[in-house]
Amino acid sequence: MAIVRAIESLPDDGGVVSPADFDRILRANPRDGRGFFSRSQIIAGFRALGPEVGSRLDEETFVRRVQLRPVRTQSGVTPLTVLTKPFPCPGRCVFCPNDVRMPKSYLADEPGAQRAAHSHFDPYDQTWNRLATYRAIGHPIDKIELIILGGTWSAYPEAYQIWFVKRCFDALSDYGEGVDGRGEVDFEIRDFSALTDSGGRGYDDTVSAHLRKRLDGRLLARSESASWSDLEVAHRRNETAVCRNVGLVIETRPDRVNAAEVLRIRRLGCTKVQIGIQSLSDDILRKNGRGHDVAATRQALRLLRAAGFKIHAHWMPNLLGSTPSMDQRDFDRLFDDDGIRPDELKIYPCSLIETAELMDHYRRGEWRPYAHEELLEVIVAALAKVPRYCRVTRVIRDISSDDIVAGNKLTNFRQIAEQELGRRGGYCVDIRSREIRRERFDVDQLVLRETAYSSSVGEEQFLEMVTEDDRLAGFLRLSLPGSDHQSETPEVLRGCAVIREVHVYGASLGLGLRDRGRAQHRGLGRQLVEVAVQKAQAGGFDQLAVISAVGTRDWYRRLGFEDGPLYQRRPLDGGG
Repeated sequence: MAIVRAIESLPDDGGVVSPADFDRILRANPRDGRGFFSRSQIIAGFRALGPEVGSRLDEETFVRRVQLRPVRTQSGVTPLTVLTKPFPCPGRCVFCPNDVRMPKSYLADEPGAQRAAHSHFDPYDQTWNRLATYRAIGHPIDKIELIILGGTWSAYPEAYQIWFVKRCFDALSDYGEGVDGRGEVDFEIRDFSALTDSGGRGYDDTVSAHLRKRLDGRLLARSESASWSDLEVAHRRNETAVCRNVGLVIETRPDRVNAAEVLRIRRLGCTKVQIGIQSLSDDILRKNGRGHDVAATRQALRLLRAAGFKIHAHWMPNLLGSTPSMDQRDFDRLFDDDGIRPDELKIYPCSLIETAELMDHYRRGEWRPYAHEELLEVIVAALAKVPRYCRVTRVIRDISSDDIVAGNKLTNFRQIAEQELGRRGGYCVDIRSREIRRERFDVDQLVLRETAYSSSVGEEQFLEMVTEDDRLAGFLRLSLPGSDHQSETPEVLRGCAVIREVHVYGASLGLGLRDRGRAQHRGLGRQLVEVAVQKAQAGGFDQLAVISAVGTRDWYRRLGFEDGPLYQRRPLDGGG
């Protein structure tokens, strides 16, 4: 109670209590005279003792002051990552790690992978535990972006995919109702912790043999299956749940994307696809064993964009056969080519991992990691060229330095590159660099900024609400498909303009909460949708569709959108 009162007495500048102030308060109030309370314990104490303390602060305000790692939810939603179980992968990429304890391309030392392994890759357990952790350290858990990672999603059996997504949704809805269903989890069938490739059989054979031994000759347990109707029930339940899904992300390969696959992942509730582009050179793709060419990448992105998905591309410099100058030219193609132009981007410089086939090329002197200065030049040049409609979500993959045989081991390389870019007089204009985050602003002073660019299916309009100094408070992605691209468009979207994303920035607030001076829940999303309506009408469209997440359906209904197969649509006056 003394700690709560001390925190409450500090001046409120709208931010987190400084480390120095927090440390001073903890030292003045030790736990049992010996140790110190953690932030999660303080938050739990406030929730339990708030009435006795007589605090003048509401829970949302207090939690914001003591929140641990607030950057996680400064983009307006709370990301929750889960991993699928190890499973045979169609890829044969030379750079890919082969840790048989993990889904393909992941390593046991990565933080998200460690959490998944602790839950034995059970989707319900992973989701429920992560929600509990977020709440304990003060993050809001009502608007969840569910990110499903692990190998190639499209290579998993359909029954497993449906079951995996359903169980994630079950956990979201259960947690909000105070229900703990973790006791139903059968951990034994998904325990890979002691698995090794001792016989040199390779990833697929080792994992397959392990699964079949535990599952009576099958790759899936009987419990790892659900029907589409089961998933639809879980979706409907989550529409009004306390913990709602406001985005569903899967990752796959270009050569696994076709028209049927696009509709199937949409039926799962997917709204964004992470896709491994890696390179836009056929020669480099061939040398690295990717198994597809650039034409397959363009076709996959065309189908995904025509269906309204957000496209989150992965790009890898320092691949086998490339050079720093080749990488700089390759990066230029990402945004010069209207068949690519991703909405989000991860830049993953190739890391040398002991279990990867790339080790053989390294030993023979056929590949080397770039020197620090070479890699810095590539990344600085790349960041300077990212347009304002794209968000660079990550620059270095979160791999333990102990797992990297040779090459960059600096996890703050993005910061180093941005500082170097600034030293040269440049700056980043990508979305992440301009997000309003926890800053306060006058909502009446925001201005609308429009950026139009061509894509492989028509015209894209990036509509932004920004401050006078170009801080980004919210944006909308509007697709205006051309009449000559209707063959790639799903039948349910033909003739429609499509809202591919609406995102309001600022620290995430609970549903229904308002905070004057912050972006969320100030009507910015509604304003952007109305601008999109006007743009669609001016373009001659009589329908505006949206690729809504399950947990945002109710919000779109209030804006005049009607439920339909896979998408919600709003009739427009004056179109045609």
